Amino acid sequence: MERKEPKPCYCVEKPISICFQKFGRFVGTHPWWFFISPLFISTVLGSGFYFLQDREANDIEDQFTPVNGPAKLERQFVQENFPLNDSVFSNQRVYTDGVYASFIAVSTSSNILVDSAFQEIVTLDRKVRELNVSMGHEVLTFEELCARRYKKCIPNKILDIYRYYGKKVEKTELTFPFFRFGFSHIFLGYFVGGMNVNSSIIKSAKSVRLFYFLKDHNRSRTDLWLNEFLRVFSSNLSLNCIKVTYSTSLSRQVEFEANTKDVIPLFSITYVIAIAFSILSCLRFDCVRNKVWVATFGVFSAGLAVLSSFGMMLHIGVPFVMTVANSPFLILGIGVDDMFILISCWQQTNVHDRVETRLANTYKKAAISITITTLTDVLAFYIGLMTPFRSVRSFCLYTSTSILFCYIYSITFFGAFLVLNGRRENRNKHWLTCTKVLEECPAGKSKLYELCCVGGAYDPHTGTEEVQPMNHFFKKYYGPFLTKSWTKVFVILLYCIYLIVSIYGCFQIQEGIDLRNLAADDSYVVKYYDDEKAYFSEYGPNIMVVIRREFPYWDEKHMSDLETCIEDFKNLSFIEKDIFTSWIKSYKYYGHHTKLDLSAENVFKDNLGTFLRFYSDFKQDVNFTNNSIHASRFFIQTVNISTALDEMNMLNKLRDTAQRCPVPLLVYHPAFIYHDQYAVIVSNTIQNIGVTTAVMLIISLLLIPNPLCSLWVTFSIASVIIGVTGFMALWDVHLDTISMIILVVCIGFSVDFSAHISYAFVSNKKPSANEKAVEALFHLGYPILQGAVSTILGVVVLSASKNYIFRTFFKIMFLVIFFGLIHGLTFIPVFLTFFDMCSGTPAKINSKNKAEEEEEVVKNSHTNNIHPKIKELNIHDNHTFQPSDHQVCQTQPCSAVWMITGNNGHVQDDRMCMASTVPMFRVDMQTYDVHMYTASDDRRFQVNGHSKQGSQDQNCVFGNSNHIQDTNVPT
Repeated sequence: MERKEPKPCYCVEKPISICFQKFGRFVGTHPWWFFISPLFISTVLGSGFYFLQDREANDIEDQFTPVNGPAKLERQFVQENFPLNDSVFSNQRVYTDGVYASFIAVSTSSNILVDSAFQEIVTLDRKVRELNVSMGHEVLTFEELCARRYKKCIPNKILDIYRYYGKKVEKTELTFPFFRFGFSHIFLGYFVGGMNVNSSIIKSAKSVRLFYFLKDHNRSRTDLWLNEFLRVFSSNLSLNCIKVTYSTSLSRQVEFEANTKDVIPLFSITYVIAIAFSILSCLRFDCVRNKVWVATFGVFSAGLAVLSSFGMMLHIGVPFVMTVANSPFLILGIGVDDMFILISCWQQTNVHDRVETRLANTYKKAAISITITTLTDVLAFYIGLMTPFRSVRSFCLYTSTSILFCYIYSITFFGAFLVLNGRRENRNKHWLTCTKVLEECPAGKSKLYELCCVGGAYDPHTGTEEVQPMNHFFKKYYGPFLTKSWTKVFVILLYCIYLIVSIYGCFQIQEGIDLRNLAADDSYVVKYYDDEKAYFSEYGPNIMVVIRREFPYWDEKHMSDLETCIEDFKNLSFIEKDIFTSWIKSYKYYGHHTKLDLSAENVFKDNLGTFLRFYSDFKQDVNFTNNSIHASRFFIQTVNISTALDEMNMLNKLRDTAQRCPVPLLVYHPAFIYHDQYAVIVSNTIQNIGVTTAVMLIISLLLIPNPLCSLWVTFSIASVIIGVTGFMALWDVHLDTISMIILVVCIGFSVDFSAHISYAFVSNKKPSANEKAVEALFHLGYPILQGAVSTILGVVVLSASKNYIFRTFFKIMFLVIFFGLIHGLTFIPVFLTFFDMCSGTPAKINSKNKAEEEEEVVKNSHTNNIHPKIKELNIHDNHTFQPSDHQVCQTQPCSAVWMITGNNGHVQDDRMCMASTVPMFRVDMQTYDVHMYTASDDRRFQVNGHSKQGSQDQNCVFGNSNHIQDTNVPT
């Protein structure tokens, strides 16, 4: 009778499998077309690399800051209302980073404010001012290029102080932060660092910083001079009393672009490692079944995908950002993962079938697994295009396209090669020499001869290639161990610990990318930033507070509102109250001394022009045109801004304070362009993760034939994301544009592992949940492990990179793959066993069906004169028994023949008959022995090729079920 089981909802899974089966047969019939076409396409598309240099887009501001960040709009407003006055340069009032060179001198002793140290600093200063560089026939000097104030280059005031006091500087009482020098007060906070201050008197200092500002007009000219500055300072300076670190406004950008040189050799090493691992994983001690060439061409297929996708993007004109250089490492892991899945399914096909049939069956089994992983990965990256960071968009576009090509080439190029390799195996030819070898080793030959000159072995029970030791490990040891009750308890406890630590880590995460991390670890820029942080972090950026509309400055009531807002700013914990620059404050002081009634609008406006002519700095702070003040600004000084968290809090609180003020205000500093990432990165990451997870759930529901198991896949996504986020914080990785990319990737990879196992769990026909889990691990445990290891090997070389971006990529990818693997091979299989509904054959229904079947078989035994008292009856779930009128026994005619029909594709004409009686069967689930009983004498026939016993009657067995092949046992 045919076993009746509850049928699960296959959604689109079955049609896709059938389509892939037909496509596999087509590829198997025309392998050369599908092998050569990708090579041709890759060659054509790969020509796009000719445009690589033109497509490079590594501008830090453009690529690593939000596209429409608030600070960019604020900068535009400042630029339009407060144009720079080149004749009166003020670093405080520039709206960009400016063009400059700088060096920090750090004393080798306890105090730098001594004559010997200053002499070396003055020598360096003279070298800088004497620098010149040729541009064609023109010689560019510092004097010609420098930013000017009243026709003089901007001086370094600390050197003016030293030149005035000379050797007496050691005994001079320098006050901090302001020192009265002549008729002006000099702010020393940016120039002297690492101080020991007592009652505002500097007792000692550790470092001095000098700036050299240039005109921001002709960047090609200033860039030449800045490069010459770097060349001079990178040479041996022969200093005794001080150590020097240096940087320029160009340095961060130049060093960032230089990082691509670091990754090129790593990429080559990665491919060598990937090929070596793939070959080692696919190595067989059978000179015919060896998969060395299959592994090599599998890696080559991933390389073709990168070549084609990158070439196509470059042809289209998509910007190539440095972060995209991470993509090939990722694609290599994904491509090799698909290769292992396809090889695993190929090895489960019958070696005696035609190669096109084998490929059709391979695609039928592997279709859903690799389609789910590809869809999830591609959609995860396409959803990443929603981010406001251009660097993330470019990475997602290049990577998603690469994954699509990887998928296409896996089912065309790599599938075609499987067919070509299968033809060689069918002819029993050597993997290296392609000469035909013996199938059995002649007597007297050595083991070495058998290893090198004998091949073509297969499993005689199944007709498939011999199962690899690692698959046996998952079936015989790991699977049964994992499904034990006490192991499940331990796994639950382990998961609880994992979840607790992960959640704790999530609360420790820091946001934002430190700009020093855009340069290599050994870069001179990093050393400069380190000294800057160590000695000059007390005073942070000087912030513009802009009144962005016309405002009645003469009206006391309105001015009272403004004064309240100013006090709110001053009361912020990171604002220095005593350092405040305001034109309106100075104008009122001016009006008081000139006896002007500034509360009258006409008086206020009539005298404002005169005041601004006397105070040229303030003229840059007021947009006074057509007798109206369209906008104005004042400045507040921040203190103790040294970490990314400080920067984020500063930006948020300043903007909140400005928003609360009844006067229309905005706050701005050039650094805010980079700080804007704090405002969007968390919300954008959550948005991307939420949308991607929802899409993954829909895909899982469509392609995994059980809704509950689809929910487990979604659960796995959430669990892995929490784990990666928490542990990356504990591993000192910040939430920035780089980690945001990988968190989106995390979703795709977490789906990969859980989808493979969940689909294998649902689709196999084992009766219990534990058996389903073991069977799923048997078939896909090793390929998943191979894919995980190959992906980690694909990025492990990045851990040796000197660059933060590449190291961060490695750290997060390692966490993603490791936690995804643990979920796929441990947590998910165990959790699935707790919900037997996922199997589609719940235990209660299963038991009921078995009881009904036994009762029905006993009824049939009475009808056919079979002994009713058979107690040891166990119908194997993978077989159905059907009567047939075919005459198959040649010794004696059979009135009825019972056919044993297997559920897999290897069973052909599996028949069994006995001349005198109809047999009863019991299949041993461990050894696959088939035990037969007859009604006449209850004696057993053991059909496994080892023993046979029975009566005088000529009973016979033909064919095989899933585990018995071509066995003819006369009794």
